[in-house]
Amino acid sequence: MQIHGHTLQAAIVDLDGTMVDTLGDFEVALNRTLADLDLPPITRALVERTVGKGSEHLVRSVLAHQLTLPDVQAAAPNVLQWPEADAFALALQRYQHHYLFINGQFADVYPGVVEGLQQLRDAGLQLACLTNKPLAFATGLLADKGLDTYFTHVFGGDSFERKKPDPLPLLKTCEALGVKPSQALMVGDSSNDAQAARAAGCPVVLVRYGYNHGEPVDGVDADAHVDSLTQIPQALADKA
Repeated sequence: MQIHGHTLQAAIVDLDGTMVDTLGDFEVALNRTLADLDLPPITRALVERTVGKGSEHLVRSVLAHQLTLPDVQAAAPNVLQWPEADAFALALQRYQHHYLFINGQFADVYPGVVEGLQQLRDAGLQLACLTNKPLAFATGLLADKGLDTYFTHVFGGDSFERKKPDPLPLLKTCEALGVKPSQALMVGDSSNDAQAARAAGCPVVLVRYGYNHGEPVDGVDADAHVDSLTQIPQALADKA
């Protein structure tokens, strides 16, 4: 496979919103966390706008949103009196507890993912999974959904010093794969993936069905936008 004159040797694939629809997992774990704190539940739409930058960002954003609701003063006066750092620490601890328990139970593999991964592997590409999800959650989810055998490497949001959209995780993944950034295709669903890829020097293809902070992903700078992983070979051929 080639793109812009470069022969690809690897593909680095995002997880949430790219391979697996995990909004249900996020929604359930977050709402169980909020219930522990006597806070009202959130909507799936809020989760979709917030997810993508790691567990810490997700929990902090949701907690801040819920604490600004008009009826929270009466519903959770104790939480409002806590120092912000203490409230966040407890919320993150409860979220991680609940997420570990339900990881994958409310999630589904998107159509075309298995076939698309097989196409990439049959084309001779090494495959790595790079996600902002904590590594333990990522490896557990991949195994639960039968996707783990496609990847020679899996890296999570806690695998490196920084997360996407910083380019560091992509550069480190390229090192692990033994390829140059220009030889590694980033496959993702959001501006996080695209920004990281552009900064690292990797070509990038984005899927249209994932989570891009509530914004249409076609507006994000990428080499191609596809409706299924199975469309990647043709999209690359058009750019070769």
